[in-house]
Amino acid sequence: MDLDFSPEDEAFRLEVRQFLATEYPAEIRRKVELGLALGKDDYVTFQRLLYRKGWAAPSWPVEHGGGAWSATRRYIFEDELAAADTPRVMPFGLKMLAPVLMTFGSPAQQQRFLPRILASEDWWCQGYSEPGAGSDLASLRTRAEPVDGGYRVSGSKMWTTYAHYADWMFALVRTGSGGKKQEGISFLLIDMTSPGVSVRPIVTVDGLHVVNQVFLEDVLVPVDCLVGGEGKGWTIAKFLLGHERSNIAGVARSKQQMRRLKRIAADRGLQDDRRFCDQVARLEIDLLALEYTDLRALWEDSAGHAPGPQASVLKIRGTQIQQAITELLMEAVGPYALPYDAGVLKHGWDDAPIGPDYAAPLAASYFDTRKTSIYGGTNEIQKNILAKAVFGL
Repeated sequence: MDLDFSPEDEAFRLEVRQFLATEYPAEIRRKVELGLALGKDDYVTFQRLLYRKGWAAPSWPVEHGGGAWSATRRYIFEDELAAADTPRVMPFGLKMLAPVLMTFGSPAQQQRFLPRILASEDWWCQGYSEPGAGSDLASLRTRAEPVDGGYRVSGSKMWTTYAHYADWMFALVRTGSGGKKQEGISFLLIDMTSPGVSVRPIVTVDGLHVVNQVFLEDVLVPVDCLVGGEGKGWTIAKFLLGHERSNIAGVARSKQQMRRLKRIAADRGLQDDRRFCDQVARLEIDLLALEYTDLRALWEDSAGHAPGPQASVLKIRGTQIQQAITELLMEAVGPYALPYDAGVLKHGWDDAPIGPDYAAPLAASYFDTRKTSIYGGTNEIQKNILAKAVFGL
């Protein structure tokens, strides 16, 4: 694998950097830089900015409106987005559902949904986990009973990120009960405005509302919203989770957080603290190793290979590194990280901070990052996947 950047790649990096410097709204940049909570408008504004430039879907094939970029260009792009403190591009439509529709969806489904995903006209959420089916996803109990023209869906989905913003949800449902638990699971697209859909907010330990519980009570779903045919949901779920776990690694964002950590450490006078500097150096080495693993996975993806066991490696190490960075950020500011009020994350908060401005949001980031080793399949489950796929255990 050649890791040198060509002159064309470096010219592209400069183009991205200049575009973000001139077109990216300063107000959103400031929110991200300070670690403030973002609203739906912030995410959509940024994604539509990329869409108008033709950069919303770098990995999509050209025939669906994407860029079909090389792995190198995608890497450069993600690196520059993170360095410019941009919002995370919401993955549910662009990076998770879209590959499913391109692989398993009908032409009619592709024509109906992909253009709206690309233009950020529809916000999607993921209906996988349930109160009794998290890491053991095959135990899901949400049922889809056949009726004239489609299905009647009843059940509940848990920890559904941004369901309160969503126009649509892609969900795993049970359409059959025979054989193994993995059999009889299907993949449905559910209109969140349908009668019988209700969303209950879950306020997490950081004091913010990001996740939800979604209730489905006799929700009618047309048959043309079934993807891949009945009983194909488990196959689709494994395909989608490979893409999700690769995305969770978050290498570019972690590199930006490392730069932030070093700036704060210098401001706090920690550059002569040998113990602290040793921790930072070890973490940076781990991040560099993860980056090379991510680059190998990008190369395999560009060669047309589906995500394999390395997706689990990326998920495990990526989330561990994200958590470790937030721990060191808390350590760097010391007692100033302890006073915490969720209000500091909201735009317009004007109370005097306790300590440096950058200290106030760090506790929220630390709390929030505890979840990264759980969602997308817990790290313990990922280790089981690796033991089976790599060692045959």
